[in-house]
Amino acid sequence: MPETPVPAQAHPESCPGCGVRYDAGAVEEAIKTCPDCGYHYRMEPFERLRYLVDPGSFREFSSNLSSINPIDLAGYEEKLSEAEVKSQMKDAVITGTCEIEGKPVILALMSFKFMGGSMGSVVGEKVSRAMLKGAEEKIPVIIYTNSGGARMQEGIFSLMQMAKTSSAAAELDRSGVPFFIVLCDPTTGGVTASFAMLADITMAEPGALIGFAGPRVIEGTIRQRLPEGFQQAEFQLEKGFVDLIVRRGDQRRIISSLVDLHSHPGEKQ
Repeated sequence: MPETPVPAQAHPESCPGCGVRYDAGAVEEAIKTCPDCGYHYRMEPFERLRYLVDPGSFREFSSNLSSINPIDLAGYEEKLSEAEVKSQMKDAVITGTCEIEGKPVILALMSFKFMGGSMGSVVGEKVSRAMLKGAEEKIPVIIYTNSGGARMQEGIFSLMQMAKTSSAAAELDRSGVPFFIVLCDPTTGGVTASFAMLADITMAEPGALIGFAGPRVIEGTIRQRLPEGFQQAEFQLEKGFVDLIVRRGDQRRIISSLVDLHSHPGEKQ
């Protein structure tokens, strides 16, 4: 899986947040945010590693897992192959150990490029293994969520991952190991309804869409107009579903501070 990014395009593009035109190089230099308004573009896992973890410290585990077709759905293998080529990943999450400002952590990073970051058997297994490894080795766990929800192509097997990941999160809690979530755009469906809302501290990137069903589905169901900014990170912060909104440039520092604050006296960090 390559860690070298594709060269940025030279032509300017309008920011979805403010409409100001910047070339892709300026956006990349600002950690894929708008230099003017701070709009946060979507990021892929290996892009995040470059700004988040200590250089050379990331060691991936569970990298050999790949999806099968548990309900023999026609065309699923082809969709998996296409997603693997598009994302350069075997499934929608990578997990590994690393250091952030010298502090050891276990990190899981989801990719929306791989079938919308959907949680099937492999994603559920890798996320659960990461949390159980943290509980066993007493290492804080950090997960960046970026998902449309459970993977419908795996039927009940994908829905079972909600229970499995929630059980692993409970084990982290019983072990007294810190668990932090960073909700990225979007985090919805079965991921929101399971481990994404079970952390000790729940952070979000600015403007991230966070919810279960989408706004259009909800409006169609209740036949009412939703409030401005409904389900965005800022709305969820106001309603108590999110503890902090953290800009990308501040995430490394904030996470390092949270690891310090949640460590027990005498623990080696």
